[in-house]
Amino acid sequence: MAWIQINTIVEEALAEPLSDALMDIGAVSVTFAETGEQEIFEPEIGTTPIWDQTRVMGLFDAELDTAALLLALTQVMPQIATSAYRIEQIEDKDWVREWMDQFQPMQFGDNLWIVPSWLDAPVPSAVNLLLDPGMAFGTGTHPTTAMCLRWLDKNPPLNHQVIDYGCGSGILAIAAAKLGAAEVKGTDIDPQAILASQNNAQRNQVNIDFALVKDFQAEPADCLLANILAGPLKQLAPEFDRLVKSGGQLVLSGLLANQADELVAHYREFGFELNTRHTQDEWALLAGQKA
Repeated sequence: MAWIQINTIVEEALAEPLSDALMDIGAVSVTFAETGEQEIFEPEIGTTPIWDQTRVMGLFDAELDTAALLLALTQVMPQIATSAYRIEQIEDKDWVREWMDQFQPMQFGDNLWIVPSWLDAPVPSAVNLLLDPGMAFGTGTHPTTAMCLRWLDKNPPLNHQVIDYGCGSGILAIAAAKLGAAEVKGTDIDPQAILASQNNAQRNQVNIDFALVKDFQAEPADCLLANILAGPLKQLAPEFDRLVKSGGQLVLSGLLANQADELVAHYREFGFELNTRHTQDEWALLAGQKA
């Protein structure tokens, strides 16, 4: 099926109204994207990132009358001139195959691999995690996830109790289980993340207890991993103090490198010495022990 895309750049206040207008006139999807002028590293939880200048893109069936679509948009959104819209033909492809081809097996450390479930493992004898990249965060492609996976590969939690706090796709919990953890639990605020984590755990034949944060119950663990964002990580320090045993390990990621010093100092107040630091691009990982 052929498609056309109508897109333009608008101020933040017009992004949502334009999105609604595009859907009302028949768009099958609407996407927001940054314009290269501003990046949002840490949006508020539960919000959609919108930039000061936002590119709004509506996808339509190519058989629709473009002139009629633009006329309808101009009537609904008179603030935006018809000339501001760009019309693009979208090449007809096998989008499923195109999407699948983007993901290839990835190695983390010496012995840990993430393998899309439709591909064969390059090293069958390695610790291979089968993963279908989906809507939940965490496929190994982001630097923060990659750093956590490399840390797990170097520090396998043999016979330990592990908590994955903010589990996303369940990737860190599954890695911990496959690397020899005795018990693994995971939690997230997003029901979709819990469902994705459960499905991925089943695919990898590991037994992990995943639950929403509001329902999460766990005894203090030997190791807690949290790949979230700096703001929530700071707020969660008292909870992590409760969930980590004395002498246990804490691994924090999802923070920017320039936020690391503040978090190290903050967690020291709760008895954690985060004396291991790794960086990749602008991101950081902190790890250490509880006194």
